[in-house]
Amino acid sequence: MSEAFGFRAFGGPEVQEFFDRPDPVPSPAEVLVRVTAVGVNPLDYKLRSGVMPEFYGERPFPQVMGAEAAGVVLAVGADVDGLAVGDTVFGCALTGAGVYARTTVLVGSLTARKPEGLRDDWAATIPVAVTSALNAMDQLDLPRGATVLINGVGGGVGLATAQVARDRGLNVIGTGGPAKRALAEAVGVTFVDYTDGPVVPRLRDLAPDGVDGVVDMVGGVSLRTVAPLARETGKVVSVTDETVAELGGEMVRRRITRADLEHAAALMVEGRLDPHVVETYPLSRAAEALALVEDGHAVGKVVIDMTRE
Repeated sequence: MSEAFGFRAFGGPEVQEFFDRPDPVPSPAEVLVRVTAVGVNPLDYKLRSGVMPEFYGERPFPQVMGAEAAGVVLAVGADVDGLAVGDTVFGCALTGAGVYARTTVLVGSLTARKPEGLRDDWAATIPVAVTSALNAMDQLDLPRGATVLINGVGGGVGLATAQVARDRGLNVIGTGGPAKRALAEAVGVTFVDYTDGPVVPRLRDLAPDGVDGVVDMVGGVSLRTVAPLARETGKVVSVTDETVAELGGEMVRRRITRADLEHAAALMVEGRLDPHVVETYPLSRAAEALALVEDGHAVGKVVIDMTRE
């Protein structure tokens, strides 16, 4: 049996609970891993709320939280190439298996070996958060010297997006609350505090002719406020709000392959991308870790470290 944290029904934090489950049996396309670190994402509480019940297929409740993790391979499905028992890896559990658990199964094609020198807690941020940043910037495809606005820059995906953009020679403007300023500015963002009066006039001061692209992490009214700053309506992408299409923009088109994971890991090893893991929790405090992200108070990336007691 393996300790896990998840939820007994779709809903809010009140449905969360700890429970034991048998070690999952990997399908031919999966690997079984002993989990060492887990990335905590807004996706986790959104799935708990029931916005995408098909994610869990026919699995009965309780469900296990989470989708991105690092760990050590314990068993390899017959159809998985390039991975072996004992490998230290990071990847996605996109079959509803969940990762807030001592053991889980990851999709073999969405799992990569962890390179030498990359910490497990950093690797665990790649499969969901960092690949979202890479997908967003690939989709906008802006030339060097262009200006991108990141709406909600202070979280894990926002900071990763800012660093990818800077690495590609872009100027980055970002919005966020006052607690997010220091870290955003540390990665080269020209920061605008959205609590300090109307945001559009201050953004216009920084980019009088508008911006070349917008990456939205917030959605809702905030998205609709800043989207008109894009010189081209098609250069607005959102990671969270499907109504971006009503504004002429698009959702970020998600693509996760082993090559994408390896590319992101290389950026970290080369010192070109820091996930800014600012909070780590043991599994016993998983509810606190998730609440920090769900409340919008997380600055940088939150990780559950399975090696902590």
